[in-house]
Amino acid sequence: MGRRFDYLDDVEAFIAVADHGSFTAGAVALSTTASVLSRAVARLEVRLGSQLLRRTTRRLSLTEAGRQYLEQVHAAFALLGDAERDVQGAGSQLTGQVRISAPTSYGHYRLPPLLAHFAELHPQVQVEVNIANRNVDLVAEGFDLAIRMGQFPDSGLVVRKLEDAALCLVASPAYIARRGTPSSLAELQTHDCLSFVMPSTGRIATWSLQDEGRDVEWMPPGRFQISDDVLGTASLATAGMGIAQTYDFIAAERIRTGALVDVLPRLRGCTRPFSVVYAPHRRLSAATRSLIDVLTHVSRAGAGLAARS
Repeated sequence: MGRRFDYLDDVEAFIAVADHGSFTAGAVALSTTASVLSRAVARLEVRLGSQLLRRTTRRLSLTEAGRQYLEQVHAAFALLGDAERDVQGAGSQLTGQVRISAPTSYGHYRLPPLLAHFAELHPQVQVEVNIANRNVDLVAEGFDLAIRMGQFPDSGLVVRKLEDAALCLVASPAYIARRGTPSSLAELQTHDCLSFVMPSTGRIATWSLQDEGRDVEWMPPGRFQISDDVLGTASLATAGMGIAQTYDFIAAERIRTGALVDVLPRLRGCTRPFSVVYAPHRRLSAATRSLIDVLTHVSRAGAGLAARS
């Protein structure tokens, strides 16, 4: 029986040319010559019976067949790499790299103790953490995972719930001394409320409240509007600028030390979900799967671990 995949060198040549944008750059990456790669890609096109690259004197581009083939062979080579790492890692320390993106709220307050726990379990895994208030493109930007807030009915992503994070209203003692404590939703309307402008829409985010057993999406009034970083609302509230809605996990320590006070606790009861998401068509590496396990198991057992740290 002959070899089924004796053309893999030609596939690797095609990947190098496509990824680097030219035969010359691909040749440098593989320590060979442009003519060798040109012949390899030509053989592959003959084998497949389809043109993969458009060649002109000025530029090189993928055909539609080439784009589809590149995506699939990338995935196939990734599978081979994962299989090799899994076998090499069997019975020894897990290795590899994981890239994860998280919003500032979760990235600063929830994620650190979870990553610390993961690092204890797998000290040889390198983790790259992007903390920003934007939804990264997982595939285009090369992220394995992202933590996001909200619901994902039509995202096409795989979604694993981390927690439903409780919300609260807070203000500083100085603000309360100056403006008084609101006792109802109607009185809250007369106060300086610190609103957040959603980066994705440019609109002010409503506050999620429960008033007499009813869920209420309430538009906060006020002179101060914070954009880009939602943590700014808690920071301005701590500085006495007004009332903010934030998560319990952000406000808890400041309330404990007296920097903030709970406002209108009877309007509590609403939560917002945080989830870890990843692309469905990508095979997850052993390191990525292990990080998902830590995030989902520890965050549930352990909003636990985060709260104790």
